[in-house]
Amino acid sequence: MFAAGQREMQQMDQFTIDKIGLPGIVLMENAGARVVEEILASTPCEHPKVLVLAGGGNNGGDGFVIARRLYDSGLEPLLCLLVNPERLKGDARLQFEVYQNRGLPIFFLQENTKAAFQKELARADIIVDAILGTGVSGPVRPPFDLVISLVNEHKGKKLVIAVDIPSGVSSDTGKVVGKAIEADKTVTFVFPKKGFFLQDGPRYVGEWKVVDISVPPSLVTDLGLDLPTVITEKLGQEAVPVRPQQGHKGTFGHVLVVGGSRHFVGAPIFAAKSALNSGAGLVTLAVPETIYPMAAAQNPESLFLPLPEVDGHFAEAGLNELLPRLHQFDSIAVGPGMGRFPHGEDWLKTFMSSLTTQSVVIDADALYLLCDELELVRRYKGNIIFTPHPGEMARLLNCTVREVEADRLGIAKSFAIENSLFLLLKGHRSVIATPNGAVYINPFGHDALGKGGSGDVLTGLIASFLAQGAVPVNALIAASYLHARAGEEKAKALSHYGVTPFDIMDGVREQLNLIG
Repeated sequence: MFAAGQREMQQMDQFTIDKIGLPGIVLMENAGARVVEEILASTPCEHPKVLVLAGGGNNGGDGFVIARRLYDSGLEPLLCLLVNPERLKGDARLQFEVYQNRGLPIFFLQENTKAAFQKELARADIIVDAILGTGVSGPVRPPFDLVISLVNEHKGKKLVIAVDIPSGVSSDTGKVVGKAIEADKTVTFVFPKKGFFLQDGPRYVGEWKVVDISVPPSLVTDLGLDLPTVITEKLGQEAVPVRPQQGHKGTFGHVLVVGGSRHFVGAPIFAAKSALNSGAGLVTLAVPETIYPMAAAQNPESLFLPLPEVDGHFAEAGLNELLPRLHQFDSIAVGPGMGRFPHGEDWLKTFMSSLTTQSVVIDADALYLLCDELELVRRYKGNIIFTPHPGEMARLLNCTVREVEADRLGIAKSFAIENSLFLLLKGHRSVIATPNGAVYINPFGHDALGKGGSGDVLTGLIASFLAQGAVPVNALIAASYLHARAGEEKAKALSHYGVTPFDIMDGVREQLNLIG
């Protein structure tokens, strides 16, 4: 499944109309019919009162079909037209004329008072947003801004269903300038829209579902469109490395976790435990020697490599013990709990220069320490994976977090290509980018994952799957998917407040058990 923006959807619709020969009014009829199916499946009561809010464009045209077909399903919806009917054009005008010819009731906003409209909102059990659709790029203009505000006053009291995208949300960026419908559910056509996963989008979209309106998804290939892939349950599960029944600890790889410091003891432990809990055969923890007793007491299943330190951080002398052993490991995770320390950049530069072809996950303060050594990363012969959160990404690019969040897809893609690496840009909807330009969006996960140590668990998962033989993109897809789904499922039992890194690990095991 892909995620599309306004321009891509316009191209696909137009090709379907002009080249395939399916008229736009048929697509509109199909769209309305599919939305009606979802409304009937979602109804909160036996005979719901439905208020359909329709604007003047094609989204409004969908609304006319929805209102008419709801009548044919045995309900008594009310169509509320928010614009002067003389403004209607094309297919939307034809659908409105069909509705009028049926003699079905219409509430004309321009001919009624605000109080009358509020009464209709109050009577409704379901409010259908067919106001603006995917064409929004700036502030919502009157009267739509007032209508949206009045609808949002009923949040949690009425079932609000958006058609294609909540009005006011940019389909390309997810940005909301001013007002937007806060939907409980969005029924969208052909593909989810990019804006569902970016900036403000997730707050407004609610639950979303893609429905077929006879625009072939294969047009992405036919038209040469460059769209991000949305990670589905199937894709996430298939990316998990297959575990041969005759395997042994050597089969499943050896992970090295390099991290920890006086003030950050837990992070490397979370990463190491996560790697073991997700199938790695062996895990070695390289930590500063003074925290070794604490780490070993909490993680006896790991092997350990205590290294010399200065003031609670790795010392240069430790490299003499660590570097000769690097060839023993199938994958390496560096950074969890490492901290920032004098000469840390030189320490990590020497470490990276000594690697050969192993896959390396760079996380946390290792990203900070490598910030000025990206040329070293670009020259590396093996696979390198960066896992920054938005603040770390901003530092890597010498920009602001706001700038990162404003263009997550574009920034992730260009950074991965320019630096020949794999990138997992964390966030409410994480983005994966590859050196060849492929981009993936993880639609799973929520605030239960927003806790210290959660990212270390993710790092351990990635390193584990790499050690087990997964190619980097599959390791990232599998780890990101399982991590997010584990958080979602654990939150159901423990609340969004109470999920800890160890809970996420338990949840990952449960998700892996479902895969079999």
